[in-house]
Amino acid sequence: MPELIKRFAKNTAGRDFAVGDIHGCFTKLQQALDGIGFDPAVDRLFSVGDLVDRGPECELVLDWLDKPWFHPVRGNHDDYVCRYDTCDIGNWLINGGGWFMCLNSDEQAEYAVQFRELPVAIELETANGLVGIVHADCPFPTWSQLVAELTEPESPKRLKLVKNTCMWSRTRIEMVDMSGVDDLLALVVGHTPLRSPAVLGNVVHIDTVGWRNEGHFTLLDLSAIPAFIEAPGLTVKE
Repeated sequence: MPELIKRFAKNTAGRDFAVGDIHGCFTKLQQALDGIGFDPAVDRLFSVGDLVDRGPECELVLDWLDKPWFHPVRGNHDDYVCRYDTCDIGNWLINGGGWFMCLNSDEQAEYAVQFRELPVAIELETANGLVGIVHADCPFPTWSQLVAELTEPESPKRLKLVKNTCMWSRTRIEMVDMSGVDDLLALVVGHTPLRSPAVLGNVVHIDTVGWRNEGHFTLLDLSAIPAFIEAPGLTVKE
């Protein structure tokens, strides 16, 4: 069974960044990385997921998954790929899954194999403390509870509920819930389209719709999180 949570030690050689939902816009993402002088020899990029659907370059995702410095979690759109043989195809097509339907059966199976290796959560050490990353939200008040549920689930049904909440929930931002997540410096998420990043407690939302023509990719320098959280401002979702 693939690891549902992956852990990373502190980057002592370069910088760590998190990026919002990508949705098959990898050329635009590369341009954003070039703009900040991203150095793949020492820097790392952590993705909040939704690597595919909607954008024009979904097929490039396997090339990006091969990059040793690129580390995504599983978003709800990525989970469609994992469940391609059981999911609601009509719903997926409405939400941008047409690219996958154009693949042959062997190609579809290969994408699914690789996407099923994506963790639901990432935690990494930074100079200022532990940072967590999930696609949508942490369903518990503490990070340690989520870690326990993902590593030693009490039942398959319970695990499915926890995973789905991590990938799909918008409750925190819709309720403007400022309670945050304990045991972390910050939790970084995407999933909810915003005009600019938003902070709720210590939960940082960074899906600034880089996958749309009018949007941009937020590349959050994880070393700057303390200053970022000290000046929070919630942007109403589009």
